[in-house]
Amino acid sequence: MAEYKIQGLSCANCAREMEEEINRLEHGEDAKILFNSSKLVINDQIDRKRVEKILASDGARLVVDSGDEHGKVDGHAHHHDHSHANGDNLKILIGLSVIFFASAIYIDYQWHDFVAIIFYLVAAALSGYKTFVKGIKNLFRLKFNIDTLMTIALAGAFGIGEWREGTIVAILFGINEYLEGLGMEKARRSMEALLKVAPKEAILYEGGKERVVSIEELQEGDIVLVKPGGKIPSDGLIFEGISSVNEAAITGESMPVEKFAGESVFGGSINNEGVLKVKITKAYKDSSLSKILHLVEEAQETKTPTEQFINRFARYYTPIVMIIAVIVMVVPPLFFNGDWGSWFYQGLAVLIVGCPCALIISSPIAIISGITRNARHGILVKGGVFLEKLGKIEAIAFDKTGTLTKGKPAVEQMKVYDEASFLKIAGSIEKNSSHPIADAIMRKVSEQETSFAEPDHIQTIAGQGVIATIEGREYRVGNEKTLENLQVPQEVQSDIDAMKQQGYTLVVVSDETRVLGMFGLTDELREESKETIHQLNSMGIKTIMLTGDHSKTAEKVADTVGLTDYYGDLLPDEKVNKIKELTARGKTAMIGDGINDAPALAIADLGIAMGKGTDSAIETADIVLMQDHLGKLPSAISIAKKVNRVIKLNISLALALKLIALLLTIPGMLTLWIAILSDMGATILVTLISLTVMIDRKK
Repeated sequence: MAEYKIQGLSCANCAREMEEEINRLEHGEDAKILFNSSKLVINDQIDRKRVEKILASDGARLVVDSGDEHGKVDGHAHHHDHSHANGDNLKILIGLSVIFFASAIYIDYQWHDFVAIIFYLVAAALSGYKTFVKGIKNLFRLKFNIDTLMTIALAGAFGIGEWREGTIVAILFGINEYLEGLGMEKARRSMEALLKVAPKEAILYEGGKERVVSIEELQEGDIVLVKPGGKIPSDGLIFEGISSVNEAAITGESMPVEKFAGESVFGGSINNEGVLKVKITKAYKDSSLSKILHLVEEAQETKTPTEQFINRFARYYTPIVMIIAVIVMVVPPLFFNGDWGSWFYQGLAVLIVGCPCALIISSPIAIISGITRNARHGILVKGGVFLEKLGKIEAIAFDKTGTLTKGKPAVEQMKVYDEASFLKIAGSIEKNSSHPIADAIMRKVSEQETSFAEPDHIQTIAGQGVIATIEGREYRVGNEKTLENLQVPQEVQSDIDAMKQQGYTLVVVSDETRVLGMFGLTDELREESKETIHQLNSMGIKTIMLTGDHSKTAEKVADTVGLTDYYGDLLPDEKVNKIKELTARGKTAMIGDGINDAPALAIADLGIAMGKGTDSAIETADIVLMQDHLGKLPSAISIAKKVNRVIKLNISLALALKLIALLLTIPGMLTLWIAILSDMGATILVTLISLTVMIDRKK
């Protein structure tokens, strides 16, 4: 499949019709016109001349890039966008049109002269000639879209001497086209601004020399130099240097992150102060940023159920309105003695009401705005479908480890029976271990003790812990089993039972005869978990935890963060069954860390993955929280709910204004300019309301 940039694509309905025509060509069944990003995806074997002819019928054309005779688009290549210039030209033409129209009215009142008619025609031609040319072509092909309807209405109005009315309609239609293009352009621009974070070049460092290369030339294993203020070209590891890095482009996290040698960095993030040498671990096209940008671009084009409904509706709507127009023109004069001229005029007005533009555009601008705004916050929504679902979620199931908690143990409680030696012995033994539990103990011990002895001998006993000899005495650090040969006092035993009851993981420190003290460890909660759960509950969303951990541990976490419900001791397949149960009760999202939760994420109505750009998270989930924390989840749901509300409001407005216009035919009050205002008003309102989704209200 080849991808091309299209210029002059301003009408969503026309894009849909052209896509259907291209689909009917040989090898064209998979062709897609991506209206939101002005692109065309076609099979390489298709006859391009015929495709270009279809596009030309609507004033659109393929952009031929200077670097490629076919104008193909490479993922995120940037092009000169002429749509802005097109908009400016249309603005000038409309301005001239209004001047000619005003002159025509003046001449008409002064002399009632045929000169006025010429001025009216020039005014109409300036703002409506494109529509007229397209409309006449379509008439011969019996293709009835907005251009055909407008052309029939204009020709009819001039045919019955309604020069002024016809010209007003042409000018209003020109303004409408301009504003519709402007709204779509604004949404596209915000998307393009997001895509501009992709770096273009890198400084390759080889053999002690530096040279600038394009991002595409970089290969895995290359060393690149990143100067202060420079962009890191692709995912990699810091080979040399220390600096703070701004990862906002990938994670949405505004605070810079300190980075040292050996740590990983994302392509597209900005190096703040130090000079870094980075070893590239992925070619740019495989980097997190490239995947995110590609997903965001594709996300705009997935049709939501609402959009699919609108498209089906539009297919039948226009022909039905055309039949109504014929009835309005013919029935009153034939059967109720009506005046042929005035009812013909009413019928022409009804034709204009048949334009489904406002309906078609009621959804895409709102969806792009929602996806873009979430992406700016580091929340990757993989499609309009998922955005719509996110706004309808009734329950969220959370995995515990790595989602509500940090996934690393922390000491939460200590019992000390021998002040002098407990922390000293624990530190002396654990400082040599790289185990996460040892690491947690060392963080706690280091708060009070700083000097530790060096053990003479250390032996690990599987399933128990460690035995070490320090200054001729034997000490043990491990679980309860290390106490098997000791007489444990009742007081100590009851402390052990109490801590186990509270769901702690126990680490006991003892010598040859007695217990010196013990640590109660728990998986540390994320700072934002409690606040996030509170916000979700107040939005009316049920919050449920599913974990393989002990029920006691699960209960403790559930109580601390305020979950609606929890289930512990679950095996992976039991988690999947639980999700099936929950989805049967209401729309349920599952949040996990994207690796071990893949089956549960896939079975939920919506899979949301934690993950600082982990490949499996980006690939398996429908939504990815790039910051790797839950903090922005409530705002993502609020944005999705707003998008859903806006789309419903837009559809209601578009249909209501058209219905009012149609009802005005009953008393014979519908005029051509009221008809176009009903469509134009709906289009402008729908566009403006959709753009409100993009407004970030800073707290």
